[in-house]
Amino acid sequence: MTGTNPVHHRSARPTIKEVASAAGVSTQTVSRVINERPDVSPETRKRVQDIIDELGYQPSALARSLIRQRSYTLGVVTSGLRFIGPSRTLGGITSTADELGYSLLLKEQPRFDANDVTPTFQKLLARHVDGIIWAVPEVGENRSWVDHLPLDLEVPVVYLTMHPSKTVSVVSIDNCKGARLAVAHLLEQGYRHIGHISGPLDWWEARERLAGWKDTLGEAGYKVRDTHWVEGNWGSASGAQAIRTLHDQYPEMDAVFVGNDQMALSVLQFACRTGLRVPEDLGIVGFDNIPEAAFFWPPLTTVNQDQYAVGKMAVEQIIRIIETAWQGEEPTKPETTLLAPALVIRQSSLLPRELGEKEVSLKGD
Repeated sequence: MTGTNPVHHRSARPTIKEVASAAGVSTQTVSRVINERPDVSPETRKRVQDIIDELGYQPSALARSLIRQRSYTLGVVTSGLRFIGPSRTLGGITSTADELGYSLLLKEQPRFDANDVTPTFQKLLARHVDGIIWAVPEVGENRSWVDHLPLDLEVPVVYLTMHPSKTVSVVSIDNCKGARLAVAHLLEQGYRHIGHISGPLDWWEARERLAGWKDTLGEAGYKVRDTHWVEGNWGSASGAQAIRTLHDQYPEMDAVFVGNDQMALSVLQFACRTGLRVPEDLGIVGFDNIPEAAFFWPPLTTVNQDQYAVGKMAVEQIIRIIETAWQGEEPTKPETTLLAPALVIRQSSLLPRELGEKEVSLKGD
């Protein structure tokens, strides 16, 4: 009818041509609006966006990638998915990438300490990923190649669970602070001879937890001797051997900070078999807050590290880097993000008058 607004007939799946025709612009202008390019006037942008909303137009992932010369795919390199930490991290990566409109291309390294990374990079770059999240924890020399990567690498990379760096972007849990919180709690409870069972020391996380234990005791005025700690390998069997050794060489020990909950389970078993009362004769704190820790007997005090949040933040960070580059803005400088751990206090480290459960976040040093 003359004098009325035109009716935009909606097809089963509107096309970019239909949007352009209805808005009275070219398909290139529609593409610029979709991709938030700055070279479109506010009036035109609003008119095109109104038509997009009215027609319910949604560009396909393929169309977006062709228009923007991007794949909307992130490469993720991981290892040890049978372990709770890497699997939780991957969960955070997967959920966040999906929420933000990105697909994932997963590559699993055969070993944590694998150092030949060139084939992995080549395969990911051949699939035109927009960025790479290197989610393999730092073990041994498996980060020795990082500083030798070409500065003009085709895509950005964010690394997880490694030492802080000024040259690459890193997201990690602050393991040293977690250990400090555990030891400070034991000191507050009145324990004075606090031993440690570490994880394998080729792992960066294990070294950080060992350092936190040593530093906190030293700052409190206690001498730390080599006989006060034993190295384990994260497994319960190694924890069983470690607590026997530690008990023999440190008979005064009245508490133990254990590098993870799996090994702490063995310490609880040792106490039960030898007649040590927990927490009266031996206070125990673990690390990880695995779901089963609340059902140990007595329930285990442990450091909670939010590995899901590590994965979530890694995706947000790499997409921010990608978007910044696409907008032609100043390149994002490498940054290290250390997420704060928290202590979940349960009966294994509390005297009967203070039994209960609470979570304490670490503040300050």
